[in-house]
Amino acid sequence: MYKLIFFLSIFMMCNILGAQDIQLPVPDKTGGKPLMQVLNARRSTRAFESKELNIRQVSDLLWAANGFNRDDKRTAPTANNRQELELYVASKSGIYFYDARNHLLKEIKKGDFRDKTGTQEFVAKAALNLIFVSDMDKASSREYAFTSCGFVAQNVYLYCASEGLGSVVRGSFNKDVLSKLLNLKPSQEVLLTQTVGWPE
Repeated sequence: MYKLIFFLSIFMMCNILGAQDIQLPVPDKTGGKPLMQVLNARRSTRAFESKELNIRQVSDLLWAANGFNRDDKRTAPTANNRQELELYVASKSGIYFYDARNHLLKEIKKGDFRDKTGTQEFVAKAALNLIFVSDMDKASSREYAFTSCGFVAQNVYLYCASEGLGSVVRGSFNKDVLSKLLNLKPSQEVLLTQTVGWPE
């Protein structure tokens, strides 16, 4: 009986990205490799398997990237704590907004739009494409908004190196296409994208 429950739980976790809004499990803040090993392993990957991430990995990835690690502070800094940067996730089943405060994925659109997140062929195959969006009305300056992007992207790289996943930051994307796809406000701007998945 316990084995059946265990396998059903794994099945549900692997397929939960087909749900509408997804409540992510509490991130595991005790795991991972030592920092110096992770820095040594950090690299950019441009060839991915089509294998998906499980819900635990998605949870840990997003929290590491830009989740809340204190009442009103995140894992990545922003100038004057403006917290202008937000993440969107394009997966096989849809596009989601990462609600960091509630550690929740809010569905924006159903369907596979991964190929719309960049010009490289691998974006349509990799498990996830992260889209970095800054609200310029909140940012201390445009320069600081891009700086915030760098902090979050590096957090993603380090998590991926620790987990054995591949990742690459990408500047090749159509900003207008992504803005319409995400239903962004005029003050919101797509600054960067980052692919995450299992390396070939």
